[in-house]
Amino acid sequence: MQLHDFGFDQWFEAHAAECGMEGCGFARVTAVDRGSCLVRNASREIPAELSGRLAYDTKSPADLPCVGDWVTAHLYNDGTAAIIQRVFPRRTFLRRRSPGTIGGVQMIAANIDTAFIIQSCRVDFNPARLERYLVMAADGGVEPVILLTKADLTAPEELEHILATVQALTPTRTIALSNVTGLGFDALRQMLVPGRTCCLLGSSGVGKTTLINRLLGLEAFETQAVSGTGEGVHTTTRRQLVVLGQGAMLVDTPGMRELGMTDAVDGIDAGFGEIAALAAQCRYADCTHEHEPGCAVRAAIRAGELAQDRYASYLKLRKESEFAALSTLGRRRKEKAFGKFIHSFKKQQKR
Repeated sequence: MQLHDFGFDQWFEAHAAECGMEGCGFARVTAVDRGSCLVRNASREIPAELSGRLAYDTKSPADLPCVGDWVTAHLYNDGTAAIIQRVFPRRTFLRRRSPGTIGGVQMIAANIDTAFIIQSCRVDFNPARLERYLVMAADGGVEPVILLTKADLTAPEELEHILATVQALTPTRTIALSNVTGLGFDALRQMLVPGRTCCLLGSSGVGKTTLINRLLGLEAFETQAVSGTGEGVHTTTRRQLVVLGQGAMLVDTPGMRELGMTDAVDGIDAGFGEIAALAAQCRYADCTHEHEPGCAVRAAIRAGELAQDRYASYLKLRKESEFAALSTLGRRRKEKAFGKFIHSFKKQQKR
């Protein structure tokens, strides 16, 4: 196989000169687990570690290699191991606020073409959570597609209600799936184009790993039977990129309990397009849509043209995003001040 079979297209070729190093080749990160990586070149998948310089120079954990990244790697031990020297710029990305932090960012995956946002019709369907996933995709420039799994466990009228709820939120393409009956899999397979990279996003137990096994045509990854309520059991423990038989690539991810917002104002505007369009008609360019006169957003609510819960979700995510931006700025200022202190201390030591 060639690098372009794994997604190394003209965009990455244009950055090859700035990222290349003598004696190194290009590879794609297929798994990251507690600091160790697997990378894949045209020949094989290889265990890899960071070079000391890359680890030292990287200012934020979010800039370290993540699944889907293209990297410059030096092979050794007859090509059975690698050292990652540089990380290519990311064309697209999926990220969230690091769990348990205020301003930290955690990368989910990089260079993703399509994000399959998965919710179970049976127990996991949550419109507010779906909105967060859509913002995550829009923030990183990734095309979203919604997959509603376990449709066979849902009554037809309930499935119709769920589909109508999704359509009221977003025009994003939505496919109802059943791993038991095969419902929706023909439409899904048509989207798995050779050379494109897709990522599965969803809570634990919604059927991500079962979905991958069905697409692969074998039980390549461990799954567990659903509980008596129809709720799945979490099995995936790390993010991993796999190549499907038709040449498309799929990233499986562990279930995410927290979906905190990063500084993603543009992503929120894209995820709430109807509100962004209304905001352009407000009297004030910096309208917060909460108390200002001449607010087109609140006028649409009064006229029944915008749902109150949709408006509430928008405000909540905007405030989270703005708070994350301020937290990140404050952290950078502290890091800069600490750097100046260390520099001053070293100068004094030399005297």
